[in-house]
Amino acid sequence: MDFSIRGQQIEVTEALKEYVDKKLNRLEKYFDAPTTSEGYVTLSVIRGLHTVEVTIPLPGVMLRAEDRSDDMYSSIDAVVDKLERQIRKHKTKLNRKFRQEGSLKTLFTENSGAAGSIVSGDIEDELEVVRTKRFFLKPMDVEEAILQMNMVGHNFFVFSNIDSQTVNVVYKRDDGKYGLIEQD
Repeated sequence: MDFSIRGQQIEVTEALKEYVDKKLNRLEKYFDAPTTSEGYVTLSVIRGLHTVEVTIPLPGVMLRAEDRSDDMYSSIDAVVDKLERQIRKHKTKLNRKFRQEGSLKTLFTENSGAAGSIVSGDIEDELEVVRTKRFFLKPMDVEEAILQMNMVGHNFFVFSNIDSQTVNVVYKRDDGKYGLIEQD
């Protein structure tokens, strides 16, 4: 798998590139066939915290992990561990729900070592829905949705976009700014 590695407010040295490649290539063992998609790695330093963000687009699933710590190398290690957990969780979920041939199940290998150590009860507990809310999606613009989100004190808000006539989500980012998720 190829990775596009870039730095924000940090120079990406050859040593960092090699370390990222070495660690992320550990994920290859989880896939049947070599993946053709390109992964994206962003290394940054903000207020003394070393942040690593990794995004790997795959058919039917988007793997993404982020970690912040005082050391770039430990952040890289933690991100790879998070990605491995995500892959194992998706593999377990796919094996349980999609038993037919030609599904997403074929994306992951059958014998990937640590995946067999997952106890299915743990995953089921993690995926349990503990609360359901129903509400009317009032048509509004993005600015009004941000105001509503701030009024209720949440870090995201689902609304019906009056301009595009679709369901959108606004959310508060870690940097204090706002993001918008639009329906395709």
